[in-house]
Amino acid sequence: MRRKFPWFLSVAAIAATALYFTGHVHATLATTNPAFTSTSIAKGTFGEIEVFNHFIPPTTPGSHEKHDHNVWVSMQKTKGASDLYVQDNVWQPGADTGWHTHLGHSLIIVKAGTVTAYEGDDPDCKPTVYTVGMGFVDPGGGHVHILRNEGDVPAETIAVQLIPSKQPRRVDADDPGNCHFPVQ
Repeated sequence: MRRKFPWFLSVAAIAATALYFTGHVHATLATTNPAFTSTSIAKGTFGEIEVFNHFIPPTTPGSHEKHDHNVWVSMQKTKGASDLYVQDNVWQPGADTGWHTHLGHSLIIVKAGTVTAYEGDDPDCKPTVYTVGMGFVDPGGGHVHILRNEGDVPAETIAVQLIPSKQPRRVDADDPGNCHFPVQ
């Protein structure tokens, strides 16, 4: 029987490792939309990964009580090689990524402006808005989504993506038809 392993990664650890193992880096255009650009800052290839982290909350000074917050577990297990990308994504006002997915997950930090995410499987097409300093996770694995800049200033994110080695970083997807806005 095959076991599923939950996985969560620390952005700082991944980014530092990716920068350490940087190979040939080149710019990639995620769509044919010139108002959205995705540039590879770093790419590294890893063998199989098996890590487990945990965090034990500090005790209150003078007490043996543990804080009930700061519970943290991080696991990552892969079979076979993986490619790790650090991407710089920039949207001009009104631009979008186009509907797409990734074979692996992405950890995303908003660096400038505001990005709005829409999920391909949400029949109500509910927007989720992310602003500077916020982070979010794209689970990948066939999860179809689109990110849009619905603001008046350019938006920028940094994404760390882990995918199976030698596979496409991004897979374009058909418009699922649940959102009724023009895709650029």
